Amino acid sequence: MTIKKIINTANAPAAIGPYSHANQVGNMLFTSGQIPLVPETMEIVAGGITEQTEQSMQNLMAVLKEANASAKTVIKTTCFLSDMNNFAAFNAVYAKYFPENAPARSCVEVARLPKDVLVEVEAIAISEA
Repeated sequence: MTIKKIINTANAPAAIGPYSHANQVGNMLFTSGQIPLVPETMEIVAGGITEQTEQSMQNLMAVLKEANASAKTVIKTTCFLSDMNNFAAFNAVYAKYFPENAPARSCVEVARLPKDVLVEVEAIAISEA
């Protein structure tokens, strides 16, 4: 019987709803979407798409680390943008986190994101624990 392990970390923003940062089943990790909240203040990071993407990716990396995963073990990401005109700026930041062996990815424009942020990123990864 496979048991689901709940992953939460103080190094990413607390959940703003009934969900955990990630669920792990075996060595597979499924993260919740990370938005650009500063973990210590729960406020949206100041700035535009570049700053919001950076904060979202930092939050995602904190969740991965808590589960003994990393950018190198990410298999797939799903990225949500509030405006596809921000795609190039988003990619410039995103690419820094996956300089080689980039994961599979879907990137879509959505009508609205929680707290009206500009970006949200979730991932499927392999835990090395």
